[in-house]
Amino acid sequence: MMNPNPLAHSAHAVGAASVLCLRWLTPQDRPAWDVLTQRSEASCFMQSWAWADFKEKEGYRTFRYGFFLDERLAGGCIVYCYLHNAQVHLLNAVGGPYLPQGYEAEALSQWLSALRVLAQQVGAIAVRIEPLWSTTPPYLEGFVRAPVDTLPVETLWIDLRPDPVAILKAMKPKGRYNVRVSQRHGVETRFTSELSDLPVFYDVFWATAQRQQFWAEPYGFFINLCQTLMPEGMAEIGFAQRNGQVLAAILVVYWGKQATYLYGGRTEHCPSAMASYGLHWAAMQRAKAKGCHSYDFYGFSTHPNHSYARFSRFKQQFGGQVVTTLGAQDYYFYDRLADTLIGILTQLQPKGATTHGPNCN
Repeated sequence: MMNPNPLAHSAHAVGAASVLCLRWLTPQDRPAWDVLTQRSEASCFMQSWAWADFKEKEGYRTFRYGFFLDERLAGGCIVYCYLHNAQVHLLNAVGGPYLPQGYEAEALSQWLSALRVLAQQVGAIAVRIEPLWSTTPPYLEGFVRAPVDTLPVETLWIDLRPDPVAILKAMKPKGRYNVRVSQRHGVETRFTSELSDLPVFYDVFWATAQRQQFWAEPYGFFINLCQTLMPEGMAEIGFAQRNGQVLAAILVVYWGKQATYLYGGRTEHCPSAMASYGLHWAAMQRAKAKGCHSYDFYGFSTHPNHSYARFSRFKQQFGGQVVTTLGAQDYYFYDRLADTLIGILTQLQPKGATTHGPNCN
């Protein structure tokens, strides 16, 4: 974390007695920060304190900002930056920012001013935000749609608040049938937060990635993730087994009132047992028992040519509601962008060459 002294942005809100102040979050602010982000309608586990700790293990620098109204934490954002040898860096606000209600425009202006200073320090040319908002608010001026997203723009939520019979009834007929098929085949499920079970999970995940030809995070990524999130009660691994043989595995993250299916896979053993259906059904019941209101299937798409399409055909059998967000938005610090481009062009300039205007001989 950086020294909090350089960050001193505060202003009186027009027509209100409260004072809006932006400053660095400290470890003492962690309980209030986690409560605030968990209770938000746009709650995202990637804005949790523990997830930021995990990203630091992955080599990222984190910058944890808080908006305070009369000393009460009312919003903020954790910003990530991966510094590498390239001259072009990007500040990432995955799942954020959280702007205080009634102070959104003022808070965003203060935050961008602070980020401009940070960009100068770390060599960033832009900040990319990915709040889980369904529409673009009017105060988001100066932002442009980013070329790529970290979070899926479309996802599928299963409402866990009804009783299990009603949740089953809301599924597609094929999904409901396959859940019962897994039960008839004697598929058993278990959930664990023991690191000793991670190698089994990764074997299933890696084999699935190779078979279905999608990029898979390395084993070290999951070691860092599980070592950070599992002690906080934020993550679990689930297995589906039959006669002692693992048929499917998933990794679920819990945050606020939501459980998120983040990673998973299945083996090629006994496909007729429909183990993945039984495992997700068990995960939903477990999340419901933990007080979660929704089960997020994460990556999903209604477009047949999307890379998520084949996974989505499986997920949509569980019914649910498609949730769409506005996607990643970029704000460029054009002075930093110009300086960076000039620096790159200067390095590309051959030694001894001079630059002239057109027709100046």
